[in-house]
Amino acid sequence: MIPFRALMQPHRIVMLALLLVVVIWCAVALRWDWIPEYAPLALEGLWRTIWILVVTCVLGFLLAIPLGLAQAIGPWYLSAPARIFCTVIRGTPLLLQIWLLYYGLGSLFPQIPWIRGSELWPYLRQAWPYAVLALTLSYAGYEGEVMRGAFSSVNKGQLEAANAFGMPRFTMFRRIWLPQAIRNVLPTLGGETILQLKATPLVATITVVELYAVSSRVRSDTFIVYEPLILLAVFYMIIAGVIALLFRRFENQVPG
Repeated sequence: MIPFRALMQPHRIVMLALLLVVVIWCAVALRWDWIPEYAPLALEGLWRTIWILVVTCVLGFLLAIPLGLAQAIGPWYLSAPARIFCTVIRGTPLLLQIWLLYYGLGSLFPQIPWIRGSELWPYLRQAWPYAVLALTLSYAGYEGEVMRGAFSSVNKGQLEAANAFGMPRFTMFRRIWLPQAIRNVLPTLGGETILQLKATPLVATITVVELYAVSSRVRSDTFIVYEPLILLAVFYMIIAGVIALLFRRFENQVPG
């Protein structure tokens, strides 16, 4: 929270005044009469954006832990594939990964009879599973490299002491190594989560209806360009602000 005295500094007053002028101009000069008609679709897109973000971040982080551990201490037959996976994911555009999964697997599955006849086919014929898979693998690739550094940065003396006391390796990993590694990566994890949020509009390219797809729908139906984009930016800034606040609170609550 910014103190009132700091808020009343001249440069902050000027910034607040300019912001107020922009808000008033947007409210008066731009068209917002389309909002009631598209509000239900916008709420659906907002929910889908948040759902995709949460699911892909959770699954991606769960996958990043073994990827980072394999690179940190694993034998070569585990560390090499994990390193290759992270390198490929980090070295190729996310849009390309989404298209390869959607147009690649999405075109291959219909040609396999047992998949077309399975109970999974109603889901595999839709676009969202490929979007979730692509974003999950992308998040895992970046966080896998981050977790590798986090596992390597944990004080080895604590691990040696736990081993000397006869603590089982899994217990040592669960109670000492993993918690400290996660605490070390919390600031980076918050930033990567915000980047993941800003990557979600790419799934609109494979017909997944999220926030950006809704703004595109408004533009194509009404030929109104700036207003949907401005509202879209506001939504993303609010979500990003909430994410940053949650991670900051979590960082303060985790013991050092």
